[in-house]
Amino acid sequence: MPHILPTDEVGLGLVDFLSLDRAGQDIFHGWCHAGLPLRAFGGQVAAQALSAAGRTVSEGWAAHSLHGYFLRGASTVRPVVYRVERLREGGSFATRQVSAEQDGQVVFTLSASFKPAEHSYDLQPAMPATPDPSTLPDLYELWAAADPEDFGQQRYRHALEIRRVPDPPEPASPGMTEQKLWIRASRTLPDGPLLHAGALAYASDLFLAPTAALALEPPRPLRGGPSKVYLTSLDHAIWFHRPFRADEWLLFAQRSPSSVDGRALAFAEVWSQDGRLIAHVVQEAVLRPLREPRH
Repeated sequence: MPHILPTDEVGLGLVDFLSLDRAGQDIFHGWCHAGLPLRAFGGQVAAQALSAAGRTVSEGWAAHSLHGYFLRGASTVRPVVYRVERLREGGSFATRQVSAEQDGQVVFTLSASFKPAEHSYDLQPAMPATPDPSTLPDLYELWAAADPEDFGQQRYRHALEIRRVPDPPEPASPGMTEQKLWIRASRTLPDGPLLHAGALAYASDLFLAPTAALALEPPRPLRGGPSKVYLTSLDHAIWFHRPFRADEWLLFAQRSPSSVDGRALAFAEVWSQDGRLIAHVVQEAVLRPLREPRH
C-alpha cells in the first residue's frame, strides 16, 4: 500500500516525511508536503533523494557529501519518482546519481557519495559560543504570535523543535547576514546514519536561504505579514563530517556573504551540542524584490 501523506500532517514526524516506497530495483516513490502552497518543500525532496541513493549502497556505508540542483517546483498532490543510477562501486567510495521526476520532467538532481568509516586525523575549530537551547524561547511560539496564519501553514512544525539564538548587538562582519538556530527532531528517531543524514538535509533547507534575505527584512517569525522578497533555492550541497543524531540538538550557524545579480549565497556550520563539527552546508538561492501581482 503506497505511503501517502494526508492533507493534514498533524502528528507526522520526520520518519513519515522521509519515507519512500520501492517501485523497482533502483526506483522509489515519495510524497512531499508543501513549502509554498501546493509546491513541494525542497528540503524534503533532497532528503528523499538522499534516502533513495543510500538504499542502494552497502550496509554500513554512510553519506559523506551530496550536491543537488532544484530544477522545477514539484506538486504535493502527486508522488515524486526517484531514479537511482549507480555511477561507481569502489573499495572506499560509492557514488550515486538520482533524478527526481514528476509528470515526466526532472524536478531535482542529486549526486551523493558514500563510504565506510575509517580511522584518521580528527581536527576541527572550536564551536562558537552560543546559549544553551534550553534557555531560549520556542521559535514556534514567536511565530504564532507574530503571524498565526503563516505559522499554521508550516507542516514541519510537528516534526522539528527549533530555538532561535538572539541576534548580537553588532554584526560580527559588516555586510554579512547571520543567524543561529538550534534544531532537533521532535521525536526520538530510529538508529541508522541514513535516516539522520536525511533529517539534517531536510532541516538544512529551512532557514539557509532566508538568512541571505535578512538584510532586506526581519526573519519570518519576528516579521509578521507577507514577505517582500522572492526567495527560492537553486542548489544545495552538504558535507557530513562526523556521526550525529538528528534527534539531539544541532546548532545551525548560518551566514550569507553575498547577494548580487538576483542570487544569494549562504553557508551553515552544523554543530552538536557537545561541540563537534557535524557538517557544512552551502546553498545558492534566487533573491529578488517581490513583484506586484498583475491585475
